[in-house]
Amino acid sequence: MPSAGLCAAGYHFNYLFGVHISVIAKVVERSRIRNHAVIARRAGAGCGVVLFSYFFVIINNKWYLMIQNNKSKTALNDKRIYIDFNASTPLKDEVKAAMIEDLEIFGNASSMHASGRLARARVEQAREAVAKLAGASPETIIFTSGGSESNNTVFQTMRSLASDAEGKPLGTGRVEFITTAIEHPCVLNSAMELKKHGYNVTFLPVDEFGRLRIADLEKALSEKTLFVSVMAANNEIGTVQDIKKIAKLVKSAGAFMHTDAVQAIGKIPVNADDWAVDYLSMSAHKIYGPKGVGALYVRKGSPLFPLIHGGHQEEGLRAGTYNNFGILGFGKAAQIAAQELEKYSGEISALRDLLRRGIEKNIPNIKINGHPTEVLPNTLNVSFPGAEGEAILLSLDMQGIEVSTGSACASGSLEPSHVLMATGVGPELAHGSIRFSLGWGITREDINYIVEILTPIIARLRAMSTLSVGA
Repeated sequence: MPSAGLCAAGYHFNYLFGVHISVIAKVVERSRIRNHAVIARRAGAGCGVVLFSYFFVIINNKWYLMIQNNKSKTALNDKRIYIDFNASTPLKDEVKAAMIEDLEIFGNASSMHASGRLARARVEQAREAVAKLAGASPETIIFTSGGSESNNTVFQTMRSLASDAEGKPLGTGRVEFITTAIEHPCVLNSAMELKKHGYNVTFLPVDEFGRLRIADLEKALSEKTLFVSVMAANNEIGTVQDIKKIAKLVKSAGAFMHTDAVQAIGKIPVNADDWAVDYLSMSAHKIYGPKGVGALYVRKGSPLFPLIHGGHQEEGLRAGTYNNFGILGFGKAAQIAAQELEKYSGEISALRDLLRRGIEKNIPNIKINGHPTEVLPNTLNVSFPGAEGEAILLSLDMQGIEVSTGSACASGSLEPSHVLMATGVGPELAHGSIRFSLGWGITREDINYIVEILTPIIARLRAMSTLSVGA
């Protein structure tokens, strides 16, 4: 019977074999799609990555068998460092405990009996906590299934306002939409869907740091502008926009203003009322709450049409039986996030800066993406010329370090990051980028370990690459 070490080694070999075949397929497909010499070279580099990885796995397997006896730290030990908190966060212990405690609150929050009233009371407590975190009043908060539903609800409302009785684009009046080139896929695809159906949609460019140029917005706004959507903070590079200034311009032009604050909420101060936006989207699982629940702030007097039709829940604006379990967890997570906001910003940004300094000191020819100061405290996006992003990710994963090459919602795409491309980063460099997004639980020891492991990985990948290493 095979030993546990051999079984684990075999598993990791099969895992890398399958995934690297996928990497080669992606590289070849990019070459086919673009028919570009630079991308074609990536296929050769990708093949080299795979051959190297098989050799790498064989060595790692021997190491794994060795640690069964000496228990030393190796590539296949139990050490796991999750540093992909922009993709999702674990439940905080306090949130988990609160959700377990409230498991018995099973009543329908729309019912008038005691069980229903208890459930409704808990829902309203959660609404107050979310509102406080967002700088809003409770009556402006509508619970949804997450950020994507919140964003889509706003876009569909604006589409209705810009459509005639037959659902076709109006020819006159306020009918134009504006967003930016670096939005989350759910906003970009919503805007593209409008454009596909004949609506006038403008995608504004950003500068090299990912910030919207105010002059470009001023030029695009007109008496025909109906709606503007600009994310508060970018999920890939962490760049933070001046939403208050942007909203002031938009409102002075007579248009509606929406911000996707999914990545901003709980990381930087957010104040929907002070920002004077009409709509603001949030999601629980980005702030150590449960998945499948989010919220939409709607300023009093701003129009909103239900995306989901049905019962009278949320004043008839979002039908469906209340998700007691999720909403209660969201409320607890929001409460904790509000209490820890200042501490989070100080401690997490210090660790991010430590990681940045470590990478800059030990790895030559890199590019830091995003704004140098107006950036989320937890986000660091780095391009490594001459190394394939997927190969870096998989090599780190084998060493117990979990990172991302960009947005988790776009991970199946063959295209380079639209965010990095919008900032002027070329496709070759964009494909060699890694996002480190930190969170609670990361330590200085973890950061030192990441730098220690990352440095030789980049050196090895560059050594066998046919791609240019010059930054």
